[in-house]
Amino acid sequence: MATNPPTGDGHRKGMVRKRSQTQTPSGHYVKRDADTGRFMDVKSDGKPFKGVRKEK
Repeated sequence: MATNPPTGDGHRKGMVRKRSQTQTPSGHYVKRDADTGRFMDVKSDGKPFKGVRKEK
């Protein structure tokens, strides 16, 4: 597993692999698995996921 030192500073090096995100009509962002296409997680604060590519 890759490390992104220093720990606890709130950022990562590189993107999250095999994931994408899109915005729902309600304004929330939802994360999708690129292999299966299934939705994985929804953010409730309306901000996008960090390090996850956006779908067009």
